Amino acid sequence: MKLKKALEQKKFIVTSEIQAPAEDDSASVVDAMRRVRGRLDGVSVSEAEVDGLVGDSIKTCEALNANRFEAIYQTTTRNKNRIQLQKDLVNAHQAGVDNLLVFTEDYRITGDSLQEIMFFHVDSGKLQSVLTHMAQGHGVEGEELPGPAEFLLGSGVESGWGKNLPDLEMKEMEHMTGMGTGYFLTTPVFDLESFEKFMKQAQTFGVPVIAEIMILRTAGMAQFLNRHLKSGMVPDWIIRKLAQAPDKKKASIELFTDTVNGLKNLCQGVHIITMGGEEKLSEYLDAAKLR
Repeated sequence: MKLKKALEQKKFIVTSEIQAPAEDDSASVVDAMRRVRGRLDGVSVSEAEVDGLVGDSIKTCEALNANRFEAIYQTTTRNKNRIQLQKDLVNAHQAGVDNLLVFTEDYRITGDSLQEIMFFHVDSGKLQSVLTHMAQGHGVEGEELPGPAEFLLGSGVESGWGKNLPDLEMKEMEHMTGMGTGYFLTTPVFDLESFEKFMKQAQTFGVPVIAEIMILRTAGMAQFLNRHLKSGMVPDWIIRKLAQAPDKKKASIELFTDTVNGLKNLCQGVHIITMGGEEKLSEYLDAAKLR
């Protein structure tokens, strides 16, 4: 079933993510997901740079579609002008990609700076311009395209606000809703109580919300995220549970399952980040009874 149809039918959506390989080896990346074929509503492909080499996200999306996965082309608008963004989206459309997951900025650190507000408005305007022109069958400079191109648009949002402007994300979500966003994907969720507060306001837009979940297998992984991505991102109690558990795998699966079960009553799906453990994803899906 197409992701758009699954969202319209209000299914509980399950998606995951892989990185496009730096070398021309999309087949092996797709093969690593073979155990979960038919159990995911979509697989997003992130743009990654390794040793100066950038993987071919669109080619990887094409390989996913060819192997009966629903591919989602994931990109950011930061550091791309309208021409480059349009080129990437035209190439994705020609490769048969129907789904976009767009971050109009990188994940915030604080979520409350004037610079970030300015970046959002510039980037979202850029994205809206390109999508509007493509839907009409021509480019941003008036050139004719091979044909009209429309996508299911997913937008990344911050589910834990900054201290000074708690209403900022609501304003951004309102803007993206006006652009025709088909669903929102949140930043990683670890605190269900905080996320429930977010959802009480987010649900007013009438747009499906998919919560991102990271599979944490060790305390070291959680500490790494807190050290290098965002301080305090993973709560201390989760780190203690993983550190003290005699069976790390069991503890990891329990944390994942409890979070999924809590989210089933709050939002319309989960986006699972495996943290390099794609081959273990099926065990987590089984435990949480996700198809």
